[in-house]
Amino acid sequence: MLGIRFIKFESTVYVIHYRNGTVKREGTGLSFCYFAPSSSIAAVPAGSNDLPFIFNETTADFQTVAIQGSLTFRVTDPRRLASMLDFTVDLNGQYLKNDYEKLSQRLVNEAQTAAAAFVQGLPVRDSLRGAGRVETTIMDGLGKSAAVAMLGVEVLSVNILGITPTPEMSRALEAQTREALQQEADEAIYARRNFAVEQERKIKESELGTEIAVEEKKKQIAEKKQEAEVAAEENRRRLREMKVDADVAVEEKRRALIDMQGENQRKEADARGYALGATLAPYRDMDWKVLMAVGREGLDPRLNVALAFRELAEHAEKIGTLNMTPDLLESVLAAREPHKDKAK
Repeated sequence: MLGIRFIKFESTVYVIHYRNGTVKREGTGLSFCYFAPSSSIAAVPAGSNDLPFIFNETTADFQTVAIQGSLTFRVTDPRRLASMLDFTVDLNGQYLKNDYEKLSQRLVNEAQTAAAAFVQGLPVRDSLRGAGRVETTIMDGLGKSAAVAMLGVEVLSVNILGITPTPEMSRALEAQTREALQQEADEAIYARRNFAVEQERKIKESELGTEIAVEEKKKQIAEKKQEAEVAAEENRRRLREMKVDADVAVEEKRRALIDMQGENQRKEADARGYALGATLAPYRDMDWKVLMAVGREGLDPRLNVALAFRELAEHAEKIGTLNMTPDLLESVLAAREPHKDKAK
């Protein structure tokens, strides 16, 4: 009505109200009435914003990689940004121009410029593994960029979501990596088999060592057994020698005993002979006939007959004829029989 309008902005929008070319009011989240024919309003987003980006760069080995990520920024000097870009809104609060996209594109260009110098100095493999370093490089480049400072913008963070090569290079790298992994797998299989062979060799050596130890033990046992048998045989020989020595000693003692007994018997016989000789000495020179006559009374009748026959035999040359009657012989034999029975 009569050109007077009311407008209201969010708390994250920095508002600059120009009237007749001068700043009437400014601040965040303002709501006010203004005279439209002589007023101009700029609304600068003051909150933090996320800006996704993706661009291609060439590595040191002339391979193209795509760098995808996002950066977070906020406007620190809205008045400066409003002087660089057009953020004027209409009566309904809609931007008359789309300069916010220009801001985004300038920030992406600065990020690409900062990343290009770094990626172009790396081979493709290092580039694919260098996301963290690319983030740091872009962050440092935006922080030192004069264009970003002139826009009154502060970059809060940079995140690299991925660095990918072209499909052909990706397949080549996958094939090379696959072959390398296959080679590592083959080497692992070879190492495992070699380890198994080594372990088998160690087992065989251990078994052989065990067999050698067992044979050595058996040899030692056999040697000890042989030594024990030799010692036992030596002990048996010594026992036999001791037995022989004992038998010899016994025989020696027995011989000495026999010699002593013989000597005693000889001495006893000598003593008896001497005694008998001494007893018979008075009768040695006497005639046996006298002796027979002296002891005739106690003699056996057969002895008398025998003496008679002896005397006859001594004078046989003087005897012409000798008659012996059966009665005489019968009496001699009859007299002999009782003596036989008595002896029996």
